[in-house]
Amino acid sequence: MEHKTALFDAFAQVGKALGSAKRLELIELLAQGERSVEVLAAAAGLGLTTASNQLQVLRQSGLVATRKEGTKVFYRLAGDDVAALWATFRQVAATHLAEVDRAREAYLGPADTQELTRDQLLRRIQDGDVTVIDVRPREEYAAGHIPGALSIPVDELLDHLADLPEDGTIVAYCRGAYCVFSHEAVRTLLSHGRDAVRLEDGMLEWRLAHLPVA
Repeated sequence: MEHKTALFDAFAQVGKALGSAKRLELIELLAQGERSVEVLAAAAGLGLTTASNQLQVLRQSGLVATRKEGTKVFYRLAGDDVAALWATFRQVAATHLAEVDRAREAYLGPADTQELTRDQLLRRIQDGDVTVIDVRPREEYAAGHIPGALSIPVDELLDHLADLPEDGTIVAYCRGAYCVFSHEAVRTLLSHGRDAVRLEDGMLEWRLAHLPVA
């Protein structure tokens, strides 16, 4: 019994590490690519010391790894299995907790935008009848993006409307199924008379499906 308890205590370390909304948000950010502590803190709305402490918990549980470059520390997910765990974690919560659906609608807004599946997007890219835009921050685009996608962060979209074709469909994507950027981008494009849809999920699911990444 003692050894069995020790085994389950070891498993529980991962569960404890996941038991924080901010640590889950940091995992979501790291699923986009390696980031410095400073960038992660700013993206998650945390102070530098708080972000470092939260990342240490994730590192001690084996969920993230680090490297140093000069005085800077960079974090990354310890493996694709951690990204898959996060995706499954979200799906289980969405399936079994009504609160998730309510919180999702409050955050992402009403279901007033059309969406494409990954398979549909791949077919339309092959047909050459869509313009794909990545509306994440530029450092996330640089860490990996859908081949051929243009980098237009959502907060710069209005400044780049003239760079987008006036005919044809524009497809926006961002971090994942619960990323608000693509919803905001499509609503902005529609309000300016463009034909716009969004990818139903995002870069996290794209990577997990082992689809091409530039």
